[in-house]
Amino acid sequence: MSQKNETPILILSLLITVGLIAGGFWWFTRKTDLTINQVSKPQSTTPSSNITKSEPSSKTFASVQDVPTGLFNYGGSTSWAPIRLIVDSALQAGRPEFRMRYVEPNTGTPGTGTGIQALIDGKLAFAQSSRPILDEELSRAKQRGFSLQQIPVAIDGLAVAVNPNLPVPGLTIDQLRSIYSGKITNWSQVGGPNIPINAYSRRLSDGGTVELFSQDILGGQAFGSNVEFISTTTQALQKVASNLGGIYYASAPEVVPQCSIRPLPLGRTQGQYVPPYQEPFVLPSECPGKRNTLNIEAFQSGNYPITRNLFVVVKQNAQIEERAGTAYANLLLTEQGQELISQAGFVKVR
Repeated sequence: MSQKNETPILILSLLITVGLIAGGFWWFTRKTDLTINQVSKPQSTTPSSNITKSEPSSKTFASVQDVPTGLFNYGGSTSWAPIRLIVDSALQAGRPEFRMRYVEPNTGTPGTGTGIQALIDGKLAFAQSSRPILDEELSRAKQRGFSLQQIPVAIDGLAVAVNPNLPVPGLTIDQLRSIYSGKITNWSQVGGPNIPINAYSRRLSDGGTVELFSQDILGGQAFGSNVEFISTTTQALQKVASNLGGIYYASAPEVVPQCSIRPLPLGRTQGQYVPPYQEPFVLPSECPGKRNTLNIEAFQSGNYPITRNLFVVVKQNAQIEERAGTAYANLLLTEQGQELISQAGFVKVR
């Protein structure tokens, strides 16, 4: 065969070879792409599947995992009384294997401080607190070989109660401080009538509410000599109801719904008062048919000047007490628990 005839054949062979290579490359790429899509598609749906499975655990008491079986002693803050009445009773019905027994201290009055001390001493499985854990409490726990954890489960605030007939629109935090430190002793000094102020409080050793007031409002200074100390909130509110010059502070759910007193609006500056109740104000004459309710929006936003968290205090000792305290907090943080906390008069954290 001549060289002239061989040239077209060589060119044709080259074209066929290139075509085969290109076709093979195209087929391989399509096949590889199909394989990648088949593998990656299930992976992309896995996170959504996990989220769907985890959602029910945050809804009801029944869906909470790792709830220990047994009888567990607990106690602490008196501000928690509405939660113990409404929420804990429902919790016991929903999780009967998790039995709780409220225990008062052998010495001293019930409150956050005595509750945390009883927890450190091994008398409680977990404690209810209306203030953050103190450094000295953490130190005492460390000396016993464990640590303490605080888990916020509700929002509360302090409300100030005055006689419903006292014509004072509100107080600033500075004025409230001056009243309880003894610098202001007459209502005329804050725009009210010329009558003496009768300031009531529980003692500093009585619980987290007084400790919080002492720390956040008084700045750690002592109560004035004008302050009369009362054993319980019930007794103090009765004093305010029968005394035009009376004033008292307590957890907002203990004050706001009461018929015989007036919850006083508070502010950071003069004239800028925020009520602890939802407006319009329910007059005493309309109560108890109607009752004032918490100003939830102001508490959640922080516009109301004295707000705080309520905590479950957990003993971190890798024992059943830690499981019980963690489980109790998890139960309160479910949608069911938070709704019941709202019904008890507190503000949800979720």
